[in-house]
Amino acid sequence: MRPIRLDLDGFTVFREPTTVDFTDTDFFALVGPTGSGKSTVLDAMCFALYGTVPRWGDRRAIANALAPSAAEARVRLIFESAQKRYVLTRVVRRDAKGAVTTKHAGLEMLAPGLDLGKLESGLEQQDIAEVLAGTPGEVDTAVLTVVGMPYEQFTKCVVLPQGEFAAFLHAKPAERQKILVNLLGLEVYGRIRERAQTEGATAEAKLKVLDDTLHAFTDIDDATLAAAARRVESLRGVAAAVEEIAPRLADAGHAATSAKATLDTLDAQIARLSAVTVPSDAAGLAASAATARAAVAGAMDAARAAEEREEKLRGELQSAGDATALRRLLDRHAERARLVAESSSVRSAVTAAEREHTTAAAALESARADARSALADLEAAREAYQAAVATDRAVALRPHLKVGDSCPVCTQTVHELPAVPHDSAVAAAETAGKRARKRSEAADRVVEERDRAVRDLDRGLAAARAHAQQFAQRVEALDRELEGAPPAEVLQRDLDGIAALTRRLDQAGAEVRKAREAHRTAAGQADRAEERLRTAWRGFDTARDGLAAFAPPPANRDDLADAWSTLHAWATGEAGRRRAGRQATLDEVAAAERRAGDVRDELAAAFTGAGLPAPGGDPVRDAAVALERADAARRRIEERRADAERMRAQRDELAREAQVAKALAQHLRADRFERWLLAEALDTLVDGASSTLRELSGGQYDLGHDKGEFYVVDHHDAGLRRAVRTLSGGETFQASLSLALALSEQLAGLSAASASLESIVLDEGFGTLDTATLDTVAVTLENLAARGDRMVGVVTHVGALAERIPVRFEVRRDARTARIERVGL
Repeated sequence: MRPIRLDLDGFTVFREPTTVDFTDTDFFALVGPTGSGKSTVLDAMCFALYGTVPRWGDRRAIANALAPSAAEARVRLIFESAQKRYVLTRVVRRDAKGAVTTKHAGLEMLAPGLDLGKLESGLEQQDIAEVLAGTPGEVDTAVLTVVGMPYEQFTKCVVLPQGEFAAFLHAKPAERQKILVNLLGLEVYGRIRERAQTEGATAEAKLKVLDDTLHAFTDIDDATLAAAARRVESLRGVAAAVEEIAPRLADAGHAATSAKATLDTLDAQIARLSAVTVPSDAAGLAASAATARAAVAGAMDAARAAEEREEKLRGELQSAGDATALRRLLDRHAERARLVAESSSVRSAVTAAEREHTTAAAALESARADARSALADLEAAREAYQAAVATDRAVALRPHLKVGDSCPVCTQTVHELPAVPHDSAVAAAETAGKRARKRSEAADRVVEERDRAVRDLDRGLAAARAHAQQFAQRVEALDRELEGAPPAEVLQRDLDGIAALTRRLDQAGAEVRKAREAHRTAAGQADRAEERLRTAWRGFDTARDGLAAFAPPPANRDDLADAWSTLHAWATGEAGRRRAGRQATLDEVAAAERRAGDVRDELAAAFTGAGLPAPGGDPVRDAAVALERADAARRRIEERRADAERMRAQRDELAREAQVAKALAQHLRADRFERWLLAEALDTLVDGASSTLRELSGGQYDLGHDKGEFYVVDHHDAGLRRAVRTLSGGETFQASLSLALALSEQLAGLSAASASLESIVLDEGFGTLDTATLDTVAVTLENLAARGDRMVGVVTHVGALAERIPVRFEVRRDARTARIERVGL
């Protein structure tokens, strides 16, 4: 698996969309301060592929994928495996209750040569070669197929996260064996062994079935076959004899059948002739039909008479005049009389309205005069009030005036001083003015009320006059309409005559309906009588037609009773003649049956002699079936003999197959062949890792293994063998790195399965190495990356190591989110 591009959005510290582009990158470093999010990039790769991260611990702890306060996290990994490119997406989301679940997971194989720039605008149908998975479970299964490794092995061989770097070095032998079995594809040998065991068990089961079947073949010896052949020859003789007897039996049977048929025909004729009887109602049906026809004629005459009376009355009614027009004229006479009677009251109402209107108009004029008088008094009171005010003002100026001075009010020369009254007249004038105003206002109200009453009376008088005019106009119209018309009493007399004629016409109509109903009833009864007579004739015709083969005498079609009597007499005579000749026919039947019985006995003896049951209705067929069964039994014995021979040959072949499968399963047992393969693979792995460790440790250490456990040989301590768990932290890192590089570089060549170790990413403590060891590690990684068939990545905050790596992804983090910037080639 080789990563091409990683897209993050809302994943842990990467709250905002972030892209890491590994295109054309063979050797890179993820650098940045501690806690900036370098290891999170590796977490995102693991999460995209397997849905979990090593440092989460629990695979179900996917809530750790969400950035704080984020509702959704999205990770998309584009990677290459076995020269094919894939896009893998996982989306987790937090619901309203706080639960976090995987809402989408998908894996697609990309079309060859696809420009990854199209990822920004969205992939189209033609950009996807195949959809491999669409649910989390399907993705987990598909990743195992595409990458070739489960999660636990991926984190030990490809992406080595913090704390897991030395996992393969310190793994237990059984766990390390499982990793190597998967990487080398050795499980195929386990499947071969299981298939061999299954094939062997199947072959042994088939052997048992064949042995049981062969033991059941006890009736196929030579004696049985010879007896079957003799039985076939014996039945061939029986079949030949039956073919000679069968025609004679058929002839005898036909003769007996013919004699029986003649007797049956004679008996049927006697029965049919004897069944002819004269119906009890044959004589009365014709009389009933004639009586019914006479009743129909009488009813028809009565109906015609009633219809003539009705028609005569209808003519009289039509000549009597139009009742509707007469009634309309009579209504006009009544209306005119009513209007004339009511006209005097209408005129009285008009006269009363005129008197009331005249009185109200006079009262209104009187009120208006009072109002004018009150208004004049009000004007006089105002003038008196103004004069009193002027006098008071003059009196106020009087003490200062002298004859010959100028008046301060009118600026004229004073020739004479005015007299001074004893009291002021203003108060009295003001009181008189108030009384005059009240009287004027009261008079105005009276005028308004009487004016309103006059207007109301005007409308009432106009309505009364209009009503009187309408009465007069209606009377004139009625006079014109009744001009030349008969008086009311004449009209009433004519209407009474028309009513009497109408009642007589209704009665005549009822009589017509009654007569017609009587005619229908009589006609129905006549139809039923005729139908009964026709039915009786049809019964006679049916009976006579049934005897047509015997040539019955002609019938009198005018008399049903006579026709039946003639037919009955003839049938009785014919039946008697046939009974007289019946005994001779009985004797012929008995002779034919005796001849047929003799032939059947001869045939039964032929079957009994051959040990066969008595024949049925077709002895030739019975003999042929018996012969065919005997011959089939003989052929079946021959076929079973051939089957037994084939089964013996098949048993020998199955026995050889079972022996080969058992031997193959024995050789492929896990404690033999697979252990040898694992030992060889582990030797190759340790040889490569030991060479790298020797270089990293300056020749101090070699790596070895014994019974599944790793150890080092310390050349600085006289070649002492030490367990790997006794190494220091820096030495453990050197040994782990050597083993990891050997896994990445060598096991891909040893693997027979689909495991693809196309990259290795190290996230471990380079800070524990001294300068010389760090330089050796850097050179080793550079040499591994320079080969071009592996992507090599490291996660470090050691500047000296980062500066020697051509492509660096610098990770920085602020209060909002982490960011990644590519630096270098």
